[in-house]
Amino acid sequence: MKRTYDLLDEKIRPEKIILHLAWPTILEQLLLSCVQYADTGMVGALGKNASAAVSLCSSTTWLINGICAALGVGFSVLIGHSMGAKDFDRSKRVMRQAFIAMLLFGLVIGLLFFGVAQVLPDWMGADPAIREDATVYMSILSVMYLFNVANVISGNIIRCMGDTKTPMWCNIFANLLNVALNFLLINKTRVIDIYIKPFFMDAPLIDTEFTMWGAGLGIKGAAIASVISIAIATIIITSRLFTHDYPCKISFKDRFRIDGDVWKDMFKIAYPVALERVALSGGQIFMTRMVTGLGTTMLAAHHLAITAESITYLPAFGFSVAATTLVSQSLGAKKFELAKKHSKYCLFGGMMFMTVMGVVLFLFAEQLVGILTPDPDVIAAGAGVLGIEAFAQTMFGASTVVSGILRGAGDTKWSFYISIIGMWGVRLIIAYVLINVFELGLVGAWIAMFSDLTIRGILCLVRYFRYGWLKPYTDAEKLSASA
Repeated sequence: MKRTYDLLDEKIRPEKIILHLAWPTILEQLLLSCVQYADTGMVGALGKNASAAVSLCSSTTWLINGICAALGVGFSVLIGHSMGAKDFDRSKRVMRQAFIAMLLFGLVIGLLFFGVAQVLPDWMGADPAIREDATVYMSILSVMYLFNVANVISGNIIRCMGDTKTPMWCNIFANLLNVALNFLLINKTRVIDIYIKPFFMDAPLIDTEFTMWGAGLGIKGAAIASVISIAIATIIITSRLFTHDYPCKISFKDRFRIDGDVWKDMFKIAYPVALERVALSGGQIFMTRMVTGLGTTMLAAHHLAITAESITYLPAFGFSVAATTLVSQSLGAKKFELAKKHSKYCLFGGMMFMTVMGVVLFLFAEQLVGILTPDPDVIAAGAGVLGIEAFAQTMFGASTVVSGILRGAGDTKWSFYISIIGMWGVRLIIAYVLINVFELGLVGAWIAMFSDLTIRGILCLVRYFRYGWLKPYTDAEKLSASA
């Protein structure tokens, strides 16, 4: 299928259209997860203190990334609606405002992240041995957000136009570059042996050694690598908004002025998403603080188990992106039954694949964590809790895809409500009780995570099948017809 394929052509089977949108995203996330494994493994090789220092920053990066994602959702859903309605002038207006937002919020978020870096490790009660590394790591990483806001917004917009391949290639390139830079910047100059002897040969095919330069910057090198790779990827993907033949391509010759109407519509969609991400990430920060009290080994195991688990998110994320694109464009074109049909295919496809990934997580938990660290205590603790989380994958898939459906409909408030209930009403309360009262340690924290994801999935399914997300559009159509 071509990139310009009509996503709303009802002559084409829904599964073909969905796979056309979903497979590049799933492949992108699969390769990014592999790269993340390599990235985390390189830091993990520095010792559990380095892994714990990065873990200390993870919840805050999730929070900031969530705010970036909210802006991306706000602009991309408006693009999807206008694309579905074939209103390309409106699409260009939105695109110009999105570009202004990239510059403005990139600067604000970068400065905010730098300020947080100076106080977070102390506030989290981290071991003094990792506080300095955590502060330095976050301070360098703050430069990344000058670019990352543009990267996230551009990627969301391009996906919602139906082009999921461009973000895939840009992000794959960025992460491969990140691994290469990590290899050079984290490690010191060292001698590398290469020995290859096929089983059918008496002598080795290759038996040599060479000196590989390395900066030896440790955790600082990992942060610098992230900044450089994201900066280059951002330049590439954002330039596509100006150079590619999208129907709503913009130009630097355009007049870039603040358009209050577009910003108002964008914030209606984006602010619940931002609140949802703040609620989730804020809860994750408190969860990390509770786990930090269990010691450096448990904190490292917690971080690496979450990283290992991330590979199971791939199908749900792909189907969620497809759902957002198809629902937003279908509703923009006033094809309400098509929005329902596409969303059902996305939902059941996502749940089915996530169930399979849950089995993978359960069977290979120890191997997945073992890729990331050589520490046997960390591997044992991380693998133990992954087995718990495996049983939540089906419902987690449901909540992820339904959230994508609701975003496409602009019904972002319910995702926020459900996230508040799950994180603050279930996860944190259960975690506190199981860790502090029943003294179950990291296992208690992950039982709480399992409970949260399961309940969140059930609530999302209830919201979806009541079709409240469609009602504003069908009511508006009835009023228009009666007038």
